[in-house]
Amino acid sequence: MRGTLGGIPDPQERLMAATSWKTTLEPLRQEDRTEGNLVRGCVSRVWLAAAMEQGRCRFRVDSDSPLVGGLARLLCGIYDGATPEEVLAEEPVAIEELGILRNLSPTRQNGLAMMRRALVEFAAKAVR
Repeated sequence: MRGTLGGIPDPQERLMAATSWKTTLEPLRQEDRTEGNLVRGCVSRVWLAAAMEQGRCRFRVDSDSPLVGGLARLLCGIYDGATPEEVLAEEPVAIEELGILRNLSPTRQNGLAMMRRALVEFAAKAVR
């Protein structure tokens, strides 16, 4: 991802390409759009369904905002299939290295941080 997107010089174009990146995440099912799966602290509604499969974290996510949904899929795509320990240990440096954070409003940055927090909380529960 970094190699492909890093070659896009315009930061706005790079952001749009990153948020439309096709991940291997399974789509969020309609029945997973519940109050309990809402990520708290996001301005847009973001639903995160997380599960453990064979010792690995699996994530499905969606949003009512195309941009936020793209950012959420990008972040979850980094961690989908990782062990809980890997989720806890690895920061999403690819997003920083691509300069995506610099081009997000403070509310979008906060929403992305809340998404990361939700992933970490799920992983922390899985290792207990």
